[in-house]
Amino acid sequence: MSAFDTPPLDSTPFSTLIREASHEQHTEAENSVFMSDLLGGRLGREGFRRYTEQLWFVYRALEAPTSLLAGDPVAGPFIRPELARTAALERDLDHLHDGGDWRAALRPLPATESYAARILEVARSWPGGYVAHHYTRYLGDLSGGQVIRGTAEKTWGFARKGDGVRFYVFEDITNPAAYKREYRARLDAVPADEPEKLRIVDECRRAFSLNTAMFRDLGAAMAV
Repeated sequence: MSAFDTPPLDSTPFSTLIREASHEQHTEAENSVFMSDLLGGRLGREGFRRYTEQLWFVYRALEAPTSLLAGDPVAGPFIRPELARTAALERDLDHLHDGGDWRAALRPLPATESYAARILEVARSWPGGYVAHHYTRYLGDLSGGQVIRGTAEKTWGFARKGDGVRFYVFEDITNPAAYKREYRARLDAVPADEPEKLRIVDECRRAFSLNTAMFRDLGAAMAV
């Protein structure tokens, strides 16, 4: 499927549509050089730390507007406290920086800054677009994110589900497979017409592309 092919909506659940229509961009992000090198253990603990640092900017943008969106008919059903990651990221970063004052020195890479800015933009002006970013991040955390956690524990010696990898641990989700099914059911129930659903699909593609750009910047930073 090309980047511009989209399955027909009349017979396709929206959760299937959004997954299939963004498959190319999703695969590109998963197979980026940075992520391949990280999972291959070639970037070391420093690469993992730098990745975690950039995620902090993304999730602050994603979670800062949740109180404003909680009552929205489109975005509201996706605002769930058990998904929140910012506090876990900060605990991980405290560990990765040995308790140092990392907040004072940390800066987003240019691609990360653009990524976070886009999330905040759609959160303010377009709840459907926010849902696209919410979907790409949290379902990814519950799925492929667990591969990253396993690699970090095995390769760099983090305690299982402990400090350093708490971002990937959803303590209040006891059955991730069932939770992901429920999430997809919420996607299928999104109150949006066909043109709006297609706009959300396009934003999902954009979200994956923004993530890939962040990986490129991380790879370039690691090469310096």
